[in-house]
Amino acid sequence: MRIRRLNEVERDGDGRWFQPALDRIAAMRSDPDARARRFFDFDKALTVARAPGRLDVMGGIADYSGATVLQLPLDRSTSAIVQRNSDAHVEVATRRGNGWGFFSMPFDSLRTSDSLRTLGLRDPRALSAWFKARPHEHWAAYVVGVVQRVVDAAPMPHSDGGLRVVIDSTVPAGKGVSSSAALEVAVMSAVAAAYGVEIGAEQSATACQWVENHIVGAPCGIMDQMTSACGVADRLLRLKCQPDRIEGNLEIPSGFQFFGIDSGVRHAVTGADYGTVRTAAFMGYRIIADAAGLTATENGGRIQVEDPNWNGYLANLSPGEFDATYRSLLPETLRGSEFLARYGGTTDTVTHVLADREYPVRNATAHPIYEQDRVIRFTGLLAELSDRRAAASELGALMYESHASYSACGLGSDGTDRLVEMIAAEGARRGLFGAKITGGGSGGTVAVLADASALPVVAGISNRYSKETGRDSEVFAASGPGADQTGVLILE
Repeated sequence: MRIRRLNEVERDGDGRWFQPALDRIAAMRSDPDARARRFFDFDKALTVARAPGRLDVMGGIADYSGATVLQLPLDRSTSAIVQRNSDAHVEVATRRGNGWGFFSMPFDSLRTSDSLRTLGLRDPRALSAWFKARPHEHWAAYVVGVVQRVVDAAPMPHSDGGLRVVIDSTVPAGKGVSSSAALEVAVMSAVAAAYGVEIGAEQSATACQWVENHIVGAPCGIMDQMTSACGVADRLLRLKCQPDRIEGNLEIPSGFQFFGIDSGVRHAVTGADYGTVRTAAFMGYRIIADAAGLTATENGGRIQVEDPNWNGYLANLSPGEFDATYRSLLPETLRGSEFLARYGGTTDTVTHVLADREYPVRNATAHPIYEQDRVIRFTGLLAELSDRRAAASELGALMYESHASYSACGLGSDGTDRLVEMIAAEGARRGLFGAKITGGGSGGTVAVLADASALPVVAGISNRYSKETGRDSEVFAASGPGADQTGVLILE
């Protein structure tokens, strides 16, 4: 991670990516809220990092099954402004509409030393439970969980005081463009730099995913955090999620662009639909592994499978192998109690099979297997776009297939379906080639492959959709750098 001073940023032209944070710092000096005005000591150093949201072009929920995903970092980003001080608390401030939200916790309660159990939160499970019991403060779990991960590795004594963190963001929440990962990665980058902790971009991403899984309680895959940390502006991050191998950054051929259109249907990766589908996919893997004669053992309440065939990932099954041998063995739906009675559990470390829930096992299992095949074909066709324009329609067809597969799993929504329908109706004659729901599904944003000149058409669809449904919709039209590209800014 690059560490730069303000004059260096101005020299290399990256200053515009930090400008929202610099504007927030300047505004805080005269903020009408006295608590915000006095939040920082402006005579002392501030550490600033920013991290972008992302547009899920292909791959989506197949990331937790080991698929390859293609992700575009957006120009919308979250900034974290950090200052260490003598007050022994973690203080967090964030903008909420026209006002502020504040959070405070004793700093020592987050450290793992046995002598420091102020709130008994040194165990991540206890910290997670503490936030779950306080829904009005749960927003701070993203920040505090990251702080805990960093300070445990920090080369400083616990008596060194605390820190203050201001969050400022242009990544809209609940729209399926990974506002949570942008928040986590920005905080990780800024806090690590403030404490002198060396952490690489990929290491930062995996630590942030751990926080979201185990502190926040959202069973997300790795693609959001990796894109926010490691993405390159105007390139598709190609990431093989086994567990997190970056395979390159793909150029988008000249004359084409990926857009996002928000459906106005709030998306939440913590929602029951996403968790249900993820759990169902791992149930399907467990059934397939058993049918293949793979050895399964129980260890600490979790199932471990010795898997030389697919290395534990559904995405490593080919569609042909799945169709010929395993599809017919999977029930369309399966009650959790029936599954647990026969198989005991799954190999997933962040979800649990609920006895009284019905799971869409067959479609949830099939999705990552076919999505992996779609992503590989998509990658090959993308390289042909410059020389063979007909490839655009073939790429679009793969996006439409992916969208339909989400719906088959139960992760569609009326809003995203309507947007995809409107895009298909305009079609290639208007420069629109394909579209799909993104990320965790159940609402959020639709990704669109289009001519680079098609922004007016995309914006027109967004406006018509808003008038038709009464939902606010916006267009994401530009890419930006990942956190590692812009580095960390020190204001002294």
